[in-house]
Amino acid sequence: MPNEVALMATEYTVSLAEVIKEFSLQPVCGRQDPAGVMIGMSDISRPGLQFAGYYDYFDPNRIQILGMNEIYYLAELSPAEREERLNAFFARRPVAVVVARDLEISDSLRQAAQAHDVPLLTTGEETSAFSAALISWLKVRLAPRITRHGVLVEVYGEGILMLGESGVGKSETAIELIKRGHRLIADDAVEIRRVSSKTLVGAAPENIRHFIELRGIGIINARRIFGIGSVKLTEKVDLVINLEQWDSQKVYDRMGLENETTEILGLAVPSLTIPVKPGRNLAVIIEVAAMNNRQKKMGYNSARELLARLGMDGGDPVTEEEKNIWSAF
Repeated sequence: MPNEVALMATEYTVSLAEVIKEFSLQPVCGRQDPAGVMIGMSDISRPGLQFAGYYDYFDPNRIQILGMNEIYYLAELSPAEREERLNAFFARRPVAVVVARDLEISDSLRQAAQAHDVPLLTTGEETSAFSAALISWLKVRLAPRITRHGVLVEVYGEGILMLGESGVGKSETAIELIKRGHRLIADDAVEIRRVSSKTLVGAAPENIRHFIELRGIGIINARRIFGIGSVKLTEKVDLVINLEQWDSQKVYDRMGLENETTEILGLAVPSLTIPVKPGRNLAVIIEVAAMNNRQKKMGYNSARELLARLGMDGGDPVTEEEKNIWSAF
């Protein structure tokens, strides 16, 4: 998938102004326009080793967090040594420095930040809690992403990404699921982000959030019609369902023993192919698929249990004999 590889290689940034707003940080000194300070790394640093003089692996592109260890270590230094260490640190122009716990900011710390025009900020949050929240937020905002044509819904707590050609019935199925108490995340365009080595999170582009296109009716706002409980901003992608027109010449999976996957941003996501034809209630089928996917994640496979009851070893790879037995049902 060359397009997805290119998207993963794209570098995303977030402005310091957004970080300040999200975490209610208080500026002390430094650059006057934080909107112009761009952050491109989700990692943060606590520069204790740097204050001791070790800079071999120092990365100024990371936000630097000062907690009690760093602040009290600096306080124990002589004024001349403290000024020297701080100037050496700020001369490397870190993207931003945040003092946690509302700890007192010394004149030497403030003057060094001001002299090198480095944003110095404070927060009342505990150091570890703030660091964890900041890393988590930055990972989402800076994550590699791709936009797929489809519909993302939450069904029984499972994020279901429905893919298929235009007109196959994705939006109509989403409406039926909403009426049955489930929630819409995105229709038509789903922005998927890889927020960790195991997790994909989907959302709708802000300008089309909560809107659904229904052929013959037009554009509707699901939040306005069905209420705030019918929509959700983001959801993990747990299962991909490919909807396609029924093809009488194609053999569809009737067992569920073999686990199919769809690769998105380098991660293999469990997937199903569901044929569409008049008379099939897709909403009910997707509800069952969501519950069955959850059971599989918990280690239970009903097809394996049936084979075990028939006296076969369901743990082995599926054989032609097992397929033939299943086709007799």
